[in-house]
Amino acid sequence: MPQPPRVIIVSHGQPSDPDVGEAEIIALAQATAQHLPAAEVRGATLAAKGALETALDGCDAPLIYPFFMSDGWFTKSALPKRLTGTNARQLPPFGLDPDLPAFTTHWLTSVLQTENWRPEDTSLFIAAHGSGRSPRPAEVTQTFAGHLAELRPWGDIRCGFVEQEPFLEQAATRLPSQSICLPFFALKRGHVLEDLPEALTKTNFQGRLLDPFGLHPDLPAFLAKSLARDLP
Repeated sequence: MPQPPRVIIVSHGQPSDPDVGEAEIIALAQATAQHLPAAEVRGATLAAKGALETALDGCDAPLIYPFFMSDGWFTKSALPKRLTGTNARQLPPFGLDPDLPAFTTHWLTSVLQTENWRPEDTSLFIAAHGSGRSPRPAEVTQTFAGHLAELRPWGDIRCGFVEQEPFLEQAATRLPSQSICLPFFALKRGHVLEDLPEALTKTNFQGRLLDPFGLHPDLPAFLAKSLARDLP
């Protein structure tokens, strides 16, 4: 019986506590597998020693899905280096999925309806990582923001970053109470737990703070649909 195609969802993980990040990405892979019966779906982080190699073992040509928000250093250098010598095919990262703006707009629309807010009266603050070394992560975030602006008439859309200007605190200053903060992050780790709450507290943010994408209940189905397009 032929082996089903294998998909490996790869995230950065948490170097300070690799087991936590590994458990999160494995859980996401298992949830995605429920919507993708034609494939074997595994999860692995770069931070957990040997996790990616274990996920690759025994498969000739797996699909690698980088669960990253940008095509920066990790997806262009670190991950390909780890895949050297394999027949793995690396897909574009999650943050560049062409259907992500529509998915996000549907999500934001439900938030607006819950709050009884109109988009044209609401500010949208996209909190992202950015980079002090490369312009690419910020470019991806700003392009994403532009797509959201095309899909809904927001009163204001602004981006703030952890590692570059405008920094989170700068961008969040004087946001009205009718605001939504969307973390442009894959999982609820590191910056989402520390830098973002600190910036919002300092600026007395009174709006609605959302979870990062990895915690959205519809994300596994979204990932499965995206991955199905690339299955052999």
